[in-house]
Amino acid sequence: MKLGYDHEKYIRTQSAHIRERIAQFGGKLYLEFGGKLYDDNHASRVLPGFQPDSKLRMLLELKEQVEVVIAINADDIEKNKIRGDLGITYDRDVIRLIDVFRGFGLYVSSVVLTRFSDQSMAKAFSDRLEAMDIKVYRHYDIPGYPANIAHIVSDEGYGKNDFIQTTRELVVVTAPGPGSGKLATCMSQLYHEHKRGVQAGYAKFETFPVWNLPLNHPVNLAYEAATADLSDVNMIDPFHLEAYGKTTTNYNRDVEAFPVLVAMFERILGDCPYKSPTDMGVNMVGNCIVDDEVCREASRQEIVRRYYTALCDHKQGKADQNQILKLELLMNKANVTEDARRVVAPALRKAEETGKPAAAMELRDGRIVTGKTSSLLGASAALLLNALKALAGIDDDLHLIAPEIIDPIQHLKVGHFGNRNPRLHTDEVLIALSICATTDPRAELAMEQLGKLRGCEVHSSVILSPVDEKVFKRLGVNLTCQPRYKG
Repeated sequence: MKLGYDHEKYIRTQSAHIRERIAQFGGKLYLEFGGKLYDDNHASRVLPGFQPDSKLRMLLELKEQVEVVIAINADDIEKNKIRGDLGITYDRDVIRLIDVFRGFGLYVSSVVLTRFSDQSMAKAFSDRLEAMDIKVYRHYDIPGYPANIAHIVSDEGYGKNDFIQTTRELVVVTAPGPGSGKLATCMSQLYHEHKRGVQAGYAKFETFPVWNLPLNHPVNLAYEAATADLSDVNMIDPFHLEAYGKTTTNYNRDVEAFPVLVAMFERILGDCPYKSPTDMGVNMVGNCIVDDEVCREASRQEIVRRYYTALCDHKQGKADQNQILKLELLMNKANVTEDARRVVAPALRKAEETGKPAAAMELRDGRIVTGKTSSLLGASAALLLNALKALAGIDDDLHLIAPEIIDPIQHLKVGHFGNRNPRLHTDEVLIALSICATTDPRAELAMEQLGKLRGCEVHSSVILSPVDEKVFKRLGVNLTCQPRYKG
């Protein structure tokens, strides 16, 4: 796989740029982190060479200066809101993020419950955090937000929020997902700091859209594809164009919110330090692309993947037709079609030949392997075994799992769990393979190839079961499916 992005350059230049912004505000900066601070798999797919934890590793360059505050909307706790990519609730993800950040050696100082109004589950979560010796602060709904600036920036607005005690120069405000109140948390802190005589500053870190790439660059179009359900739209920053005569890329929500932010800055600080939404950003991602065409092609592929995902979501009642239409428009802008996904045709061809569900995988060296449905294995399980054999150089005709291992698993499924389908799923076939690996060197060799599946492309001729989908996700495989159910 070709690399289009310089990970090491990013860590150096991004951390240096943030240091410059801290100095600009006299040594105290609240940095709103948009998107994912950790496990940013979208960025790693569209910028080959970018690591899912690149942003976290970049912050380690500022380790002695940084502390992390995690914001979570109390209403999201009450609704048990789920983080779609991980399948866990936002409150559970806060605990996970604390463990991850601390595991990397970053200082997590506190959690702030935004839009707090005595919700019972939010209070229980607060008690749980405090029992773990994590400081918890509460921020409240402000009537008239965000239009009534005079009320918001007053003792009856931000003034009612708890002041979050911070001790370091760089305060990173992050969250488990959108709508968590990161911006409001930063602005509330500026208000309180100013009242205490501290001239703190604010900046925003948003990986996408990339401000110094053209509006319709595939990397930026892929961001629109990723947020098609949110109706985000990339646009030229009109404030930056007016102030500097330069064209930069931003997106609608930041552009729409900028006049409100200017008014807040002026009321808190006396004037606004920024002339445009682009000015507020510190993102250096665009400066670290080393092969533009590689990133363009990776982004085109991401748009097609998002399209297939939307088709399946629509089939399952989780997406509307407008989302599909928007993705079709983005595919047209990026000059890409469904045929660009090389694994689709082999999967559909194998399904047509066998009359049963099938799947195909493109390995990282470009080879295509397929899997078909049999009496023993589902198509995804067969594909997984065939891919591991191909990577290990094992003859395709050789069986890696002995029948005496498969038989009792099938008996357990049908005889005791009440399943009508005796075929092994991907999780079951991996367990069976790991058992065989204790005595069979070939099975052990196949197991050793699992790490090489990360980044491979897979397409299924049918919508997969949640079990198979989860296994592929854990293996780091880029999965798409035809929008049809198993017959």
